[in-house]
Amino acid sequence: MALVRYFAAAEEAAGRTQEARSDATLGDLRSALATERPGLGGILPKCAVLVDGSRVEDDTVLTDDAVVDVLPPFAGG
Repeated sequence: MALVRYFAAAEEAAGRTQEARSDATLGDLRSALATERPGLGGILPKCAVLVDGSRVEDDTVLTDDAVVDVLPPFAGG
């Protein structure tokens, strides 16, 4: 199962810091999260979603050892 890690506002919306997921592709994961957690679904389109440290397309297959990071926009200066 892929490990999904949530950061900052994504963590708050997901209600957890991480979880194991069995979704087949990144697109499947995005759709499932938006359905299962409406609060997360509202911010997910604004988030950077990295698979193993890289931005990838939604058709990317999530392997059992994949690490998916959900990073909302950060402000700072």
